[in-house]
Amino acid sequence: QVQLVESGGGLVQAGGSLRLSCAASGRTFSTYAMGWFRQAPGKEREFVAVIRWNGGSTVYADSVKGRFTIARDNAKNTVYLQMNSLKPEDPAVYYCAADRGSSWYKGLQTTYEYWGQGTQVTVSS
Repeated sequence: QVQLVESGGGLVQAGGSLRLSCAASGRTFSTYAMGWFRQAPGKEREFVAVIRWNGGSTVYADSVKGRFTIARDNAKNTVYLQMNSLKPEDPAVYYCAADRGSSWYKGLQTTYEYWGQGTQVTVSS
């Protein structure tokens, strides 16, 4: 069992930055690929980024490539999402999720076993 708790959301001006954190419980965190997803009001939840269990590989959605960076610290059981150059289209509830399958790099929501409750990101123009 893995429990995930996101933090770091808030209000930021367009062009600004935020760093989200996702703290995981359990001793198996380092065996999971960790992903970030987001859901804006009235929209489907979408993939943002994912990092392999050892941090050696990452995949990003085209919409955030070059602006967002995913990282993890397995010693702290934490995954991060550094968000720079935030745009008006970035506001959403951001979720972290854990996937131990072999298709982790595809960013498919159906393969993720555990989900956090989400943290709200708001961008003012």
